[in-house]
Amino acid sequence: MVTTERLIIKPLTLKQLQKYILADGSLEEEFQTHYIPRTITFELQEAIEQTIIPKLNDSKYDYLYTTLWIIIAADSNHLIGDLCFIGEPNEEGEIEIGYGIYESFREKGYMKEAINGMIQWASEQHQVKSIIAHTTKFNQASFILLQKNNFVKIDELEFLYKWQFMLDK
Repeated sequence: MVTTERLIIKPLTLKQLQKYILADGSLEEEFQTHYIPRTITFELQEAIEQTIIPKLNDSKYDYLYTTLWIIIAADSNHLIGDLCFIGEPNEEGEIEIGYGIYESFREKGYMKEAINGMIQWASEQHQVKSIIAHTTKFNQASFILLQKNNFVKIDELEFLYKWQFMLDK
């Protein structure tokens, strides 16, 4: 678990992830948070079913780098978003982060704070040397968010920018 000034960020177990997919309030009930209906995007649903769950079922993977982490606003006690690492550190010590915040909680600085909290967590993992993120070129809010967290654009692909945060190690 990661805590920041306003947030609690928790990695989901397999059973909790299955409740997350249901989006029926059962996960919120388990965490004793307020339920707000949420929609899971097709891309996230696909990632959960095809990548995350199979890796959570395989003990050779460290689930902290595989599972979805939920973001809870401590003051309102709502699930407000989620993030994940896309696999364990590679040979260069890089991990990739993906993130999303529910629409009604955007533009309040929550995701900036959540990413900063995960940077702090990653800095405590001895094998992690940098964090990578990809944004579509048209998602200006996302790359502004990364810039505010001191990520640097290191590559440009046809539709994506690649960003990196180097940890002080």
